[in-house]
Order: sequence, then C-alpha cells, then structure tokens
Amino acid sequence: MISTNLVHLRKYYKYSQEYLAEKIGVSRQAVAKWESGETLPDLENCIALANLYNVTLDNLVNYDPETADLPIAPKGKHAFGTVTVGDRGQIVIPKKARDLFDIKTGDSLLVLGDEEQGIAMVKADIFLSIIRDMMSKGEK
Repeated sequence: MISTNLVHLRKYYKYSQEYLAEKIGVSRQAVAKWESGETLPDLENCIALANLYNVTLDNLVNYDPETADLPIAPKGKHAFGTVTVGDRGQIVIPKKARDLFDIKTGDSLLVLGDEEQGIAMVKADIFLSIIRDMMSKGEK
C-alpha cells in the first residue's frame, strides 16, 4: 500500500524522483525501490515523506485507494463519507466525525452556508465563544 501511496503523492505534487530524493536526503534509486515495493522506507524517511506531503503517517502507510472514494486527505482534513438527507432535511453525522469532534446527543450545531462552497457545521458553543472573544478584543 505504501508504494502505491508514494507514487500517487509524488505524481500529485508533480515531483520527480530526483527532486523527492533531494528533499528528504536519499538517493533517487531508494525512492524508485520504495515506489516499486522492492524495499520500504525506514521510519525516519516515512516521517519526512508524511511531512513533505502534509499527510498523516498512518495515511501514508495504510491508506488503501481501493477501498476509499477519495485521495489521501491532508493532515487535519477529513472526508467522512456520504450521508443521505431524509424527508425533513435530517442527516446522520458519521460516528467517526461525532467522536473526533466530540458531538453528543443534544449538542447544538450552527449550519453555515456559502452558495459557492457549500454547507459547513460547527458546534454552536464553540462558534459563540470565538465571536465573544473577538468582540471583547474589539475585532470586527
């Protein structure tokens, strides 16, 4: 899996094997062997690669493009899958998202919209706290 991910990320960023090798301090041949699956990068090089590509180490090593609909997400960005809108506009937030963002039954979510970029949700108490903080500092 890591070899596939390495090839995909290098091509996505339009890096040559030579450029990548220079960036992380290895030979071009080492990069070629990692991408072919002949050898694996050591932990230090995996960390350097994950940092260079701004992905988590877990995604660099374990991401399986065969079972996912989307490419590897950058650090801190998540795609939780799709949800179906019910008759009255209700959706079920995926468990992984609820766990990550500590969303529990009874929490209030603020729904924001941008006609060009779409809909976003944020916990109402966090959003209001940020607004109060900004207002107390005199920010507009």
